Amino acid sequence: MQERRSVATLTGGRNRVLVVTGAVTLLVIAADQATTSWALVALRHPVHLVGPLGLALQYNSGTAFSLFAGAGDWIVPVLVAMVAVVGWLAWHARRRLLAVAYGLVLGGALGNLADRLLRGHHGDVVDFVTLSHWPTFNVADACITVGVALVALGVLLPARHCRDGGSDTAQSAPPHAARPK
Repeated sequence: MQERRSVATLTGGRNRVLVVTGAVTLLVIAADQATTSWALVALRHPVHLVGPLGLALQYNSGTAFSLFAGAGDWIVPVLVAMVAVVGWLAWHARRRLLAVAYGLVLGGALGNLADRLLRGHHGDVVDFVTLSHWPTFNVADACITVGVALVALGVLLPARHCRDGGSDTAQSAPPHAARPK
């Protein structure tokens, strides 16, 4: 006989995973928009920080890491479709690792989408982090990259059953013995 408490635990775990996804998404959007606003005001000339790392204001009409530069108006619909697909995946995730990963991807995609629609740079994204031998990028691009790597890691690693609903399977803790009434 299954107890109601097992089902409630699964529901509570799913809610926690959705909260994690939402919190990470909002943090990424806030960090991306804050750093982009700072870069627009502060970066008048390139700045060397350390080793290959530097800062230089650039505008990207392509996708992440300047791929497909000048590609045109198809980027916004692709970003919207990507947000929808990742949102659907996040809605069905039950592991915190995947919740964080989807939050990073969603936050990055929404941050770049906000740049394209709200910044007024002719649909370009503001990039400002430079590395030698690597295209200029921003916080949103970095979060998308880390998020995709974590999704791959989450898919490759076997799910461990956790007390807090951290499993990808619908199994719960072993059912408790029925108590006499």
